[in-house]
Amino acid sequence: MARGSVALDVVRPLASLVPAVRRPNRVVPFHRRALYTGASVAVFLVCSHLPLYGVRYAAASGADPLYYVRSILASNRGTLMELGVGPIVTAGTLMQLLTASNVIRVDHNVRADRELADAARRVLAIVIALGEAAASVLLGMYGPVGALNGALVVLQLVSASAVVVFLDDLFDKGYGLCGASAVSLFSTANTCGKVFWHAFSPVTVNAGRGPAFEGAVLAVAYHAVARAGRGARALVAAVLRGHLPNMTNLLATGLVLLAAVYLEGIKMLVPLQSKDTRGRRGTFPVKLLYTSTMPVVLHSAAVTALYLVSQLVHYSRFLGGGVLARLLGVWEEAGHAAVPVGGLAYYVTAPASVFADPLHALVYAALLLASCAFLSQAWVLASGSSARDVAKRLGEQRLVVPGRRDGATYHVLSRCIPTAAALGGLCVGALTIFADMTGVIGTGTGIMLAATTVYNLVNSVEKED
Repeated sequence: MARGSVALDVVRPLASLVPAVRRPNRVVPFHRRALYTGASVAVFLVCSHLPLYGVRYAAASGADPLYYVRSILASNRGTLMELGVGPIVTAGTLMQLLTASNVIRVDHNVRADRELADAARRVLAIVIALGEAAASVLLGMYGPVGALNGALVVLQLVSASAVVVFLDDLFDKGYGLCGASAVSLFSTANTCGKVFWHAFSPVTVNAGRGPAFEGAVLAVAYHAVARAGRGARALVAAVLRGHLPNMTNLLATGLVLLAAVYLEGIKMLVPLQSKDTRGRRGTFPVKLLYTSTMPVVLHSAAVTALYLVSQLVHYSRFLGGGVLARLLGVWEEAGHAAVPVGGLAYYVTAPASVFADPLHALVYAALLLASCAFLSQAWVLASGSSARDVAKRLGEQRLVVPGRRDGATYHVLSRCIPTAAALGGLCVGALTIFADMTGVIGTGTGIMLAATTVYNLVNSVEKED
């Protein structure tokens, strides 16, 4: 028996109960992978708009405790995708940490170990989904639903998460387009859908100044054409309106997208040559965003956990109002979201304005930059992409840096990879701060994840052609 199978043997009886995809015996053709990718996104979008049965609309439209992180989690409140990709991200992160710390030993050279580790990740995702669904019902997120409706809501949420786990396994087994994962693709689809809706929504909303289009582009076009006689003041008010999405938010979103794509394309090529075959040369790209948007994704996951714990303590009958509650966060319900107004949760939330509370903005920026730099370095070690790991894989392929002695590949990479990881984390954090301060549509994390996913997807499609 493989050494990792002993620690994960408890998962083996449950593995057959979790949906899984059989690994293909040969490379799946491009047209089939494109079809599977499109069908997966379609299934996700349909589930994102199907309301939960047994939940009243009014109960699912109050203050939202997860309002600030739904973009990155690809979550839509009150629908089958209430949990989004959160269980998968959490399960994958826990498995990475447990494997990197040798709590769970997995020999990736043994196929049985790899399959068992994948099964454990899927089982863990379903268990996390079950716990989150039960907690949402018990904590009253959907109002008083009753025992039967509560069980139905939990069943719906867990079933939808099982579908997401199945689609994620579909991509992991090579049935999706190269350069895309289910998590990044679903988050991208969710973010792009929100941007498109806020730009072209034909729904009219009365925010106290008469009916106005929710879509920023339609609102500006309406004021420019239908109300041309009222002067430029009405048009400027439509462009800079604060109660609904405006053109400034849309332009800031486009700017963040372009900046993320530009940073994703910056890389340094480390030259390589074969020790066995003369004339065989290649390069190893070390991108500036070496860990892509993973640092800010992990930061968002940590903030999500803090929000949940903080609100649980704040609204607790026994701990509410105590020292621990004030330390973790003080919350107030404001319209569609529960807003932190004090404690740690307040300082890790993007401020509405820099000038309203400069100390809040300074602490938020410092915490986010430090967190992204640290998490980027930690993810390099946990994901097996450190300089030592890369040098080992290149050595197994008999590739070395030309003109250097044996063993110099590690020393070259050890100067490039940690620096790129730290700088990349700082760049991602700085771009997130800019996005949050300028009021982009959605969140800065979601916009950057969408930009990098589309960039990698386009590059992979071009290579296929």
